[in-house]
Amino acid sequence: MRRHFCELGPLAWKLAVLRCHAGRVLRDRLAGVRFAETRGAALPVCVYVHASLIRRRLGNVDMRLQENKAVNLALAAPRLDGILIRPGETFSFWRLVGACTAEKGYREGLVIRGGAPGTGVGGGMCQMTNLIHWMALHSELTIAEQHHHDQLDLFPDYGRQIPFGTGTSVACDALDYRLYNGTARTYQLRVRVDGAYLRGELRADGEQPVRYHVHAEDECFVEEPEGTFRCGRVIRTGIDRRTGATLSRELLRENHARVMY
Repeated sequence: MRRHFCELGPLAWKLAVLRCHAGRVLRDRLAGVRFAETRGAALPVCVYVHASLIRRRLGNVDMRLQENKAVNLALAAPRLDGILIRPGETFSFWRLVGACTAEKGYREGLVIRGGAPGTGVGGGMCQMTNLIHWMALHSELTIAEQHHHDQLDLFPDYGRQIPFGTGTSVACDALDYRLYNGTARTYQLRVRVDGAYLRGELRADGEQPVRYHVHAEDECFVEEPEGTFRCGRVIRTGIDRRTGATLSRELLRENHARVMY
């Protein structure tokens, strides 16, 4: 199998990352993207709150990697906490967090590479973007960039709280997670590591006229000639906050993921 340039060694990997970063910077400048960079005191309206357990047992994955993930998330959280996403601005995960290197204290954590679990310095950032994404789905923010890693169902469910298919995949510079604020309101992200949990709040300077409900439908496991697949749909319903009337029903994701356990 032909190897990619970035797989030829550590130097090739660094050069590939630098090239990717330069390309992104150029594209953003040409597009005139205005990034969210300002922090502020907590905005008055709480749009959505969520907490996710950090140390989860994922199949036979070494729990040491989960402990390292807790360290990595604690390092990244202050880079994001309090950031304001003003009208017309774009939130970029990697622009705020930066490279997760050993020099900054990041440890080896779980990563998904080539459709299989692996390890890498700074591993575990997907849990942070999963948290942010789940909160964003309950807002009027626009998801400007998201990469799925749910074509494969890698681990058995242990205490799953949110629908399969709402995850994100990130890799420094190559795969970013971005939100665009096309509303007249200012939003704010609050995140922190609190003991066993990664906790987040999405706040705003005014009430949303619509609240959102995200849920799974028609979930099942199907035997196909290629193996077992996890199927289902993820639906987002918009509800008028004042009257309770259903305003919209949107298909966010149709899952067809190969089961790997």
